[in-house]
Amino acid sequence: MCGIVGYTGKRKAIEIIVPGLHKLEYRGYDSAGAALVGTNGIDLHRAAGKIENLEKSFLTSPPDRNATTGIGHTRWATHGAPCVRNAHPHLSQNGHIAVVHNGIIENHVQLRARLESRGYVFKSDTDTEVIAHLIQEFWNGSLMDSVSEAVSMLSGTYGIAAVSSDEPDTVVTARKGSPIVLGDCKDECIAASDVSAIISHTNRVIFLDDGDIARLTPGSIEIRNPEKTMVTRPSTVVDWDPGKIEKGGYEHFMLKEIFEQPESLENAIRGRLIPEDGTAKLSGLQLGPSEIVRITNIVLTACGTSYYAGLAGAYAFEQISGIPAHIEQAAEFRYRNPIVAPDTMLAAISQSGETADTLAAVREAKRKGALVMSICNTVGSTIAREAGRGIYLHAGPEISVASTKAFTCQVAVLAMMSVLFGRSRRLSNADGTFLINAIASLPELARRTLEQNDAVKSIAERFAEASDFFYIGRGYMFPAAMEGALKLKEVSYIHAEGYHAAELKHGPIALLDKNVPVVACVPSIPGCGKTMANIQECKARGAPIIAIATHGDERIRSFTENVIEVPECPDFISAIPVAIAEQLLAYHIANIRGEPIDQPRNLAKSVTVE
Repeated sequence: MCGIVGYTGKRKAIEIIVPGLHKLEYRGYDSAGAALVGTNGIDLHRAAGKIENLEKSFLTSPPDRNATTGIGHTRWATHGAPCVRNAHPHLSQNGHIAVVHNGIIENHVQLRARLESRGYVFKSDTDTEVIAHLIQEFWNGSLMDSVSEAVSMLSGTYGIAAVSSDEPDTVVTARKGSPIVLGDCKDECIAASDVSAIISHTNRVIFLDDGDIARLTPGSIEIRNPEKTMVTRPSTVVDWDPGKIEKGGYEHFMLKEIFEQPESLENAIRGRLIPEDGTAKLSGLQLGPSEIVRITNIVLTACGTSYYAGLAGAYAFEQISGIPAHIEQAAEFRYRNPIVAPDTMLAAISQSGETADTLAAVREAKRKGALVMSICNTVGSTIAREAGRGIYLHAGPEISVASTKAFTCQVAVLAMMSVLFGRSRRLSNADGTFLINAIASLPELARRTLEQNDAVKSIAERFAEASDFFYIGRGYMFPAAMEGALKLKEVSYIHAEGYHAAELKHGPIALLDKNVPVVACVPSIPGCGKTMANIQECKARGAPIIAIATHGDERIRSFTENVIEVPECPDFISAIPVAIAEQLLAYHIANIRGEPIDQPRNLAKSVTVE
């Protein structure tokens, strides 16, 4: 989950590394550091907290601005408290080698004991420091060879970048289960854990495969596979606009990304809808009608926000396609030895395409013979490449830790898939056309929902001091309710729970009183009448109600004056406008409370450890 940047070339390394770290701060912000290969050896700088603290430290301890090679890191703590001594980079005992690392080394305790027995002294509580000492232990004059020997001793996951004062123009990177991407530049090389740190320098990138080790020198990239054979990895053109990684006048990235959803939904569906045939064209699936019709079971797997999108997708597959479908929590998939029947398709959903638990589920499903596909936002990500077939969201970069536009694009893609699969069965052309036209309306639905921003802000002002929230809904509103509660928890630190509305009376209603607002998701879709009855039960316990309801539905006004209106739409896409309303509510409550919205405590954007 940490951010890594490495640079070697002709420019001042610190002026590439620090801005690159800022682009990656959503991946970790417990501490930050940089190691430059200077004229007098490794020039190390580290600070606890955010990157701005590292920059402040430069006032009293200036970095070597003549150094043209270096590595940097912004940390999300796993081993050891977030403090200076645990901040990366870490040095080898002789001080000649510096290492940054993302991931978890599972056998670090054994390696530490072995190294200590050989006289190595550890200065941190991290698992990463063993890597620096191992590289020294295996040093043979070649940083690439020594890193190769060191990583052969490691169990777990890692994305690594290393430099040595003995090879002053070289950065060596390695990956296993944690992404490393290389910028394919002229006369310089950039390595990072995410494209966002590279895109302002080049849009042509190379993704390392698991087990790869790369040696970067100015204008040269050498890659060695696990068999120690030199290989060529294909370069990929990333079509992100560098400007999308800036706030563009918005106070926070989260608010900017909420308001980008009409555009991101347009990009997600562009060129994929065929209204005259009542179907969708999803070439990345690499499946024709005769192959789709053989799929008799769909398993979706994901974590967090993507899990809730997958639940909405499972409903759509069964309702529209007539195919049995269910969602599996990715962290449990391989450990409970799931039954994967013949003609099962597994759909792995991940915004980053690097989620460790989802990647493990992909590998387990492939071992069990399932047809595997992915739904990801990041081109060239590990899950996308390992699945071999899938659909990209085209949502653009999502910098705020709390996912917004990725969720709505995931639901849109799953809706398109459900229509495509339905048309290979008994879904008629007329019904398919109706559904495709509904999907085509999503950008406009998003725009109309965003027009409620001021009304949502007013409601947020009334409830920003609450300590607990409940979110309720039925059918497609059940995953919407859980996603709404998650958003509020992530950015405001308010305790919130999402429940199926029917579950309230089975225990949770005991917690309701005048201090516990209930957000009721009640657009005019099947099941909303039942949820209206649940609202009455909440009111009877004194709980204040915030309703997310269809524009013009006056029934809700008899229950509450706190109404967020969303446009009318069919149930299978209703989670999208409702989620946008929930995102606005969470954002404004967190902003009123003065919370660090884009970088919530204890969270990072891409969960690359299990």
